[in-house]
Amino acid sequence: MAGFVNRGFLMGKNNIIYLSVLAALFMPAILSCNSKEKLYIYNWTYYTPDSVVEKFESEYNCRIIYDEFASNEDMYAKLRANKGKRGGYDVVFPSKDYVPIMIRQGMLEKLDHSKLSNLGNIDPEVLKRASYDPDMEYSVPYFYGAGGIIVNTSRVPEYEHSWSIFAREDLKGRMTMLDDMREVMGGALAFLGYSVNSINPVQVDAARDLVNNLWKPNLVKFDAESFAKGYANGDFWVVHGFPEAVYEEIADFPQLMEATVFFIPKEGGPSYIDNMCILKGARNIDLAHKFIDFIHRPEIYAEFADTFGLPATVNIPARKLKKGDSLYSEIDLLYTQLVEDLGESLELYTEAWFNSIRIGD
Repeated sequence: MAGFVNRGFLMGKNNIIYLSVLAALFMPAILSCNSKEKLYIYNWTYYTPDSVVEKFESEYNCRIIYDEFASNEDMYAKLRANKGKRGGYDVVFPSKDYVPIMIRQGMLEKLDHSKLSNLGNIDPEVLKRASYDPDMEYSVPYFYGAGGIIVNTSRVPEYEHSWSIFAREDLKGRMTMLDDMREVMGGALAFLGYSVNSINPVQVDAARDLVNNLWKPNLVKFDAESFAKGYANGDFWVVHGFPEAVYEEIADFPQLMEATVFFIPKEGGPSYIDNMCILKGARNIDLAHKFIDFIHRPEIYAEFADTFGLPATVNIPARKLKKGDSLYSEIDLLYTQLVEDLGESLELYTEAWFNSIRIGD
């Protein structure tokens, strides 16, 4: 027993020496990693290319901690639940209708324009639409775009460029719509010929009934998180969503890429301006400003747009630097309507969505 114990002691001693040598070798790298500044970002899924993140980290010798959300409602609920801590995030990407809410509720830091040298690259026409914060006191536009409908034409060779596709019983069990109140209700309102921002109770109720009675029975589910993966693996043939998410998932499937079509319905629908904002109580306000300014370098914005096949809607100089085609154009957006902050009238939508449409899912 004593011999065994001594042998174990010697082995333990050798291990200690070995680990000490390893620690001496790798401690500088560990300390370097830990000493890097960190930027905490809360963003939509599939929305900032890895290549852009890596370039920012390399240039500023920092590390980005990147969390994702699937809807404005999810983002807002999480940040409100964390109250003053705001989840520990620095930069967040709310859409047009949520920026004024977050401003009113004191959730955002005022921006220091002296640290944002690339604001002049932003299209003035987009700023005109950004009536919620036209002087960019609290927000900087990131992207002006729209969701729509993605179809696998090898499975669905005949279809209309219309929201009516979700009423097709022959596609029951093969379709999804976003789990996003304003996107789905906005699509239904547009199909009925109404404004996506209607506050007419009769019109909102008609949109609710359309979704409940004609569209919802044919859906697998409302899905804002996994619709792109489900489309890529063949579970879904028609999905309502954002094209960049789907095309990112099917990039390695050339046959599916060839068969995939994205369209904005002919009736129009909701569009959005997503924004970069710094949260009140952010850990690293200076690095957050650097990130926002970095995004609007023309070459970086062009890289973002090309990665996801999007038009360079917000940054004018980036349009000349884009190398690839876009899934839709600025002209297509003319048929859409920006989703607005409805104030207290938003209750009409939440009542329809949470107390009727989403019941039983």
